[in-house]
Amino acid sequence: MIGDGRRGGWIIVLSFVVAMLLSILPLPQVVDPFRPEWTALVLIYWCLALPERVGVGSAWLVGLLMDVLKGGLLGEHALGLTVVAFLALKLHQRIRVYPMWQQALSVLMLLALYQLVTLWINGIIGRPARTWLYWAPSLTGTMLWPALFLLLRDLRRRFRVH
Repeated sequence: MIGDGRRGGWIIVLSFVVAMLLSILPLPQVVDPFRPEWTALVLIYWCLALPERVGVGSAWLVGLLMDVLKGGLLGEHALGLTVVAFLALKLHQRIRVYPMWQQALSVLMLLALYQLVTLWINGIIGRPARTWLYWAPSLTGTMLWPALFLLLRDLRRRFRVH
């Protein structure tokens, strides 16, 4: 038999591309502080669903692409997403069996950690401190987690990604 039976890699890549596009999509100034961290959310989903296919290396690559897209310090998003992927992989067997509301709380912690890492890096390079709205994307992402989880799970099942 040719191949190892893995299918649907293009769905994983497409989901990351859509997440990156949503991350740079122009929004009104009032709504922009509440933009969820789409790439981190998609990364968390794939690390929970397919830990053998999406991991720390994928997180590093996606993070570097985000650094380029957002024009930030090279490695800023890569480090944050790598930390998130590592923890999601370590805890994936626990988080997967939680009810949706507990999964959302776990996602909140992972998103807040991602933002904490980027805040730490910004502090080291001397960028000014942010207001409390800096943490709003974590809350927005937590509220969107159930819908995103169901959408990506449906795509994974429909296209038999494994």
